[in-house]
Amino acid sequence: MQRHYIRPQCLCVDVFFSFIYFSCDLNDPVMEDRPIVTSKQKIEVVCGVPTQVVCTAFSSHIFVVVTQYGKMGTLVSLEPSTVANDICKPAITTRVLLGQDEPLIHVFAKNLVTFVSQEAGNKPILLALALKDKSVEGVRALKEVIRSCQVW
Repeated sequence: MQRHYIRPQCLCVDVFFSFIYFSCDLNDPVMEDRPIVTSKQKIEVVCGVPTQVVCTAFSSHIFVVVTQYGKMGTLVSLEPSTVANDICKPAITTRVLLGQDEPLIHVFAKNLVTFVSQEAGNKPILLALALKDKSVEGVRALKEVIRSCQVW
């Protein structure tokens, strides 16, 4: 008997689906009332550059893709810290999982999706980021596009 193996075209997609497989509890009774995955996407021109945003909500995480290249780019995990009281907002810890680990990536990641985590009850965020325009105006515009794809 001959076995054929299909090699994934993109390692980042394989890593993403492994992440989703191990982070979703399909036996969770809360999940019976809702679809397992809720997703919205939008294509908009941001600072003259066509930009695609996809937001997907899972039971334990939110996955946000922001691309101006048509690919996933750098994959960043954003984890909120636990807070003992409701006086202050939790700090967000960023970690690059795939791609270039540069300080600017961490700054962009926090600025783009911290509000998503807060509005979603401090859920962790997985962000795929591939940007041509890295201006402050671009980040502000991208936040509004992300907000328009709200699934949390």
